[in-house]
Amino acid sequence: MLKFTLKRLASLVLVLIGVSFLVFMLLSLTPGDPVRMMLGESATPEAQEALRKEMGLDDPLLLQYGRYMKNIVVHQDLGTSYSTQRPVLDEIMNVFPNTVQLAVAAMVIAVILGIFLGIISAVKQNSLLDNIVMVLALIGTSAPIFWIGILMILLFSVQLGWLPPSGFGSFEQLIMPAVALGMQSTAVVARMTRSSMLEVIRQDFVKTARAKGQREIIVILKHVFRNALIPIITVVGLQFGTLLGGAMLTEVVFSIPGVGRLMIEAIKQRDFPIVQGSVLFVAACFSLVNLAVDLLYAVVDPKVSKE
Repeated sequence: MLKFTLKRLASLVLVLIGVSFLVFMLLSLTPGDPVRMMLGESATPEAQEALRKEMGLDDPLLLQYGRYMKNIVVHQDLGTSYSTQRPVLDEIMNVFPNTVQLAVAAMVIAVILGIFLGIISAVKQNSLLDNIVMVLALIGTSAPIFWIGILMILLFSVQLGWLPPSGFGSFEQLIMPAVALGMQSTAVVARMTRSSMLEVIRQDFVKTARAKGQREIIVILKHVFRNALIPIITVVGLQFGTLLGGAMLTEVVFSIPGVGRLMIEAIKQRDFPIVQGSVLFVAACFSLVNLAVDLLYAVVDPKVSKE
């Protein structure tokens, strides 16, 4: 188990290094001069050159990247925001709890509704109910999050007046963003639950349990669902990581002060340290969630850690 964990940690580090390098190089090719954004259009070329030299922006890209990674590894410093002059990590941590709250609420909806629909669909395979659930899952997977969010605002806020259209902080303000963000994950979890259960439900031990006279609900939950749980755990973990990174559009549509919205505002202002730090932070969260899923998978199925 220790060897398995160390291998996964090594993979995680390599992924984060790759992400940081790719984002750093892509942002260096992005049009726009952050120095000009900071000083304004009226700044003299001498003042711009002095600030660029002070910030090290006139150094070769590889040297800038090496200095950036050294600050992260040695000082846990993601840099300083160009626009607010505050540490990037502080800016991210101010809004990260909102992103986590939104992702957790969306994941709760996805797990409860997705597993329930998946079980119903598997038990009633090829029935009208099964077809309806699969069509809804297909729609949920295909529909863009921002489109779902806009439709929900038009219906529940503008037309019916039941829920606030934007903001964050109360339970009512959390409902629509969580549902909009959780729709795709609900569909993915439902499809995986159905597929996994259908593989198990045909096994001989399930027929034996029924032959012993056990109640159908006991057979489904204790024997079928329990043995179909490993793929479901995997997809739930991956979806939670996806929700953390994919809350960007939801936060923009519903005006939620989260990491995604922070990143969008930073892109508009050419605040590259915020963009780099946010992407790296989200990638680290996604990788840690994947690591936790891998370890949980190994605990549930010890054969995995021995492979």
